[in-house]
Amino acid sequence: MGPHPAVAAIRLAVRRVLHDVLTDHTTGDEPLVLVACSGGADSMALASALAFEARKLPVRAGGITVDHGLQDGSDTRAAEVAGRMTALGLTPVESVTVTVGREGGPEAAARDARYAALDAAAERHGATAILLGHTRDDQAETVLLGLARGSGIRSLSGMAAVSGTSGRYRRPFLQLDRQTVRKACIAQELAVWDDPHNSDPAYTRSRLRHEGLPALEKALGKGVVEALARTAQLSRDDADALDTWAADAETAVRDEAGALECAKLFGLPPAVRRRVLRRAVIAEGAPAGSLFARHIEEVDRLITGWRGQGAINLPGRVEARRQGGRLVIRQG
Repeated sequence: MGPHPAVAAIRLAVRRVLHDVLTDHTTGDEPLVLVACSGGADSMALASALAFEARKLPVRAGGITVDHGLQDGSDTRAAEVAGRMTALGLTPVESVTVTVGREGGPEAAARDARYAALDAAAERHGATAILLGHTRDDQAETVLLGLARGSGIRSLSGMAAVSGTSGRYRRPFLQLDRQTVRKACIAQELAVWDDPHNSDPAYTRSRLRHEGLPALEKALGKGVVEALARTAQLSRDDADALDTWAADAETAVRDEAGALECAKLFGLPPAVRRRVLRRAVIAEGAPAGSLFARHIEEVDRLITGWRGQGAINLPGRVEARRQGGRLVIRQG
């Protein structure tokens, strides 16, 4: 008798990603793949599937859990999660404690601290890839959050299946719904921890999960999550094409000294021009995560609606101004 259908589905998803990792791995040693595990159903199912599949492949499998220190007893829970991963046969296993700042709000600050810790762990252990347990439901929520921010097609593209430095982050579960992943945990009798932050209405994503998406499904019928996930993929394809166009166009709109020429920028399609501007602003030191559509629109008006306005102040102490037919972007 084979495994439960949900268990088979998560193992297949992880197996495919591990084969991709092996295909991309060019050195002779066995690549180390880590799972980022919070102890929740999604990441525990992922840890279990990784441990199972890695035993059949030339892959070493380990795990990392991040203690954000935002709740009483979080250090104890992190130690428990590390123990569960060790019991699954993962090694190395590490619990990392981070300090969460305040920039960008609590959710963004926690995310930034978590990814910084995961990047550091990958470097420390020499990991080729880190698996993340984001599901199709998480993808749908991300698309809706991007839509609410009005940040453009890149926000609507949600989370990529492969992202980060050298494709470090892999998300095997983006095509699986949250219910399938939870069923896999039940079938394997995996102990899971439900983070109270996930049901706390103080957090935007929590409100969206428990109020927003159910309301949409009630109004529009079932299939909203699948449709949003499909929108993410279509948007990603379009955004990737426009990004490539912008990268090629950037050289053509600069003069011999490398300055951006306003007249040439004006001649670009708006979607391409704004991407060129965003790339230029980030290159001068503006943090990508703090740069929103409204910032780029203000810079764009220096090109399309020039009335002698002054410098535009941007995140990261970067400023943009029009001067002598050139767009000057620099850190102030």
